[in-house]
Amino acid sequence: MMKSRDTLRTILLSVLLLLAPVFGAGILCAQERKIQNRPFLDDRVWHYGFLVGFNIQDLKLANNGTAYVNQNGGVEYWYADVPEYTPGFSVGVLGELKANDWLSLRIIPTMHFGDKKVVFKEQRSGKFTEQYVKSTYLSVPLDLKISAARFNNYRPYVVTGMAPTVDLTVKKGKELLVKRTDVMFEIGMGLDLYYPYFKMIPELKFCFGLNNILDTDRRDLKDASLLKYSDALDKAQNSMIVLTLYFE
Repeated sequence: MMKSRDTLRTILLSVLLLLAPVFGAGILCAQERKIQNRPFLDDRVWHYGFLVGFNIQDLKLANNGTAYVNQNGGVEYWYADVPEYTPGFSVGVLGELKANDWLSLRIIPTMHFGDKKVVFKEQRSGKFTEQYVKSTYLSVPLDLKISAARFNNYRPYVVTGMAPTVDLTVKKGKELLVKRTDVMFEIGMGLDLYYPYFKMIPELKFCFGLNNILDTDRRDLKDASLLKYSDALDKAQNSMIVLTLYFE
């Protein structure tokens, strides 16, 4: 099984390789002036569009090393991790309000579909159990977009903001239970690409959950022995990488 860090490194490298030709083309085209497509598009006060993309969801789990005494009197030490990542799908709409030539305020209602495999492993015996945590996030980011000057048909930018998030598919009765609501801090970068009939915007964004979403109120459990998994954790926090294509 591939480790989380190795998998994440591979995914990030793949994303950078996908984005490299786009940004490289912008650098090459900066050598000469060309006719601008849709030259007055950025003069509009209000922009709107839609987005599609993929996401990679993760959980940052803080293990506490608590000893669990089983029914036979034996002591167990359980630890949890997310050992691998599965790409998910994102779709949403974009509304952007222009503040000035460099700053814009964005609201981006988005649905993120994905899942995470959490593995609980007992330190001494090597026994383990797996839980697939499926998530459908309804996220409403409020982001500040800071753009550079446009050259030809390219305009790079950075973006940052906050995203209130609700998980619509939380399931009870499992080893791990997470809370439905969270707030994520977002930071990323993108590139406006101007075409004759539309604008396309590839964007890479990193999202970090600010709250502890571990639910320790486990009255939903019918099997009390499953408490050992929740008791082995102090904290769980969301994180997500999103690669998006916007169309305006």
